[in-house]
Amino acid sequence: MKAWILNGIGDISYEDISVMPPDEGEVLIRVRAAGICGSDVPRTYDTGAHKHPLIIGHEFSGEVADIGRGVSKEWDGKCAGVFPLIPCCKCDQCRLGSYEMCRHYDYVGSRRDGAFAQFVRVPAKNLIELPPEASFEEAAMLEPMAVAVHAIRKGTDEFSLDKNALIAVCGLGTIGLLAAMFLQEAGYDNLCLIGNKMLQKKLAVDLGIDKSRVFIQHTGQSANPESDALKDEATDPVSCLAREGGAALFFECVGKNECLSLGVDVLRPAGCLVCVGNPASNMTLERNVYWKILRSQLTLMGTWNSSFTYREEHKYQSDDNRKANTADIDDWQYVLRKLAEGSIHPSKLITHRLQLAELERGLLLMRDKTEEYCKVMVQI
Repeated sequence: MKAWILNGIGDISYEDISVMPPDEGEVLIRVRAAGICGSDVPRTYDTGAHKHPLIIGHEFSGEVADIGRGVSKEWDGKCAGVFPLIPCCKCDQCRLGSYEMCRHYDYVGSRRDGAFAQFVRVPAKNLIELPPEASFEEAAMLEPMAVAVHAIRKGTDEFSLDKNALIAVCGLGTIGLLAAMFLQEAGYDNLCLIGNKMLQKKLAVDLGIDKSRVFIQHTGQSANPESDALKDEATDPVSCLAREGGAALFFECVGKNECLSLGVDVLRPAGCLVCVGNPASNMTLERNVYWKILRSQLTLMGTWNSSFTYREEHKYQSDDNRKANTADIDDWQYVLRKLAEGSIHPSKLITHRLQLAELERGLLLMRDKTEEYCKVMVQI
C-alpha cells in the first residue's frame, strides 16, 4: 500500500509498504478520507511523534476491509469512523469511564500508525458505524466535531445556561467554527466570534452568523471584493461585549496568552473561560489578569479530547432507535446523530481537497500559511 512515513522531524516520505493483517480484536480499515489536523503540522516539522518511523493522521473514516480474531463478522464491510484514542482500561480514569483522560493511552497517528495511508489497523471497539446520511469526508471530521461538542457540553451543562446567554468563541480554525456550528444547532444564537482572517469571517457568515458578530483582528487589507463586502465597523469585541454585560462563556480555541487574557476581559462576573486550544507556547498570566479572575470570581475550565464510551449504540441505529435524550449519549454518538438528522454541515469548512500523494503539499500549506485555509481534506 501507499503511505506517508514520518521518519523523523522534518523527514516525511511517500512509500510503498506492506499491508499488515489485523491482530486479535482489530480491524483493517480501507481509508477513504482523512483530515489534516493542526497538530499534524508541528508533529511533522517541529516536535516529531512519540516514535519513528510512524504513519501519522488521526482524523479519518473508511470501510472495514478485514477483521481479526474475536471481532464480530457484522463489522465486515461496514463504513465507520474511528475514535483515535486507545485507553489502557486499567487506570482510575478508565475505571470511571472517562477514557479521554486515560493516563496510559495509545493513540492512532501519534503513538501507533495512523491514517495517511491506504489502510490502517485499529481496535474494533474504537469503531463507530456510519449512517447512510454521512459522507466519508464528514465522517473524517467526527474527531474534531466531537472535540468541539465535548467543550460545549462541559461549559453549557456545568453552568446550566439558558439559550439567550451571550457566548464568545475565540479562534476560528476548524474547532472554533465547529463549536459555533454546534452552538447554533443547540439553540444558542447570541454568539460573538473572534478570529484573525477574513476567510474565517466568510465561513462563519456562511454558517449563518451575523457578520456584525464576527470580529477579525490583526488582518491586513484585502484585495478580495467578497472579503471587502464582509467588513463593517464592528472591530472591537471588548467594547461590544462590555456593552452587553459581558459573555457568560468564552471558548478559547487558540492556546495563546493574549486570547486567554481577552477572555478574562470580556467575561461577565462569575463567567467561565473554557480552555480548548492546544498551547502554542508557554502560557502565563499577568498580575492584572489574575486579579480580574479573582475579583470577578471567574471559572477556568480545561477540556480535552472527547467522550467515547464503547457502548453498543456505536452500531448504527435507525430513526426509531435513536430517540434517547442527548444527555445520555457520548460526544461521538451525539455528533453522529446530528449528522444523520442533517442539522449540521461540517463539509462547509473544507477549503482544500487533496489526493493522498499530495499530502505534503497540504502540510506545507498549513505550516507556511501560503494560502488561507480551514479544513484540508485528503481523499484516498
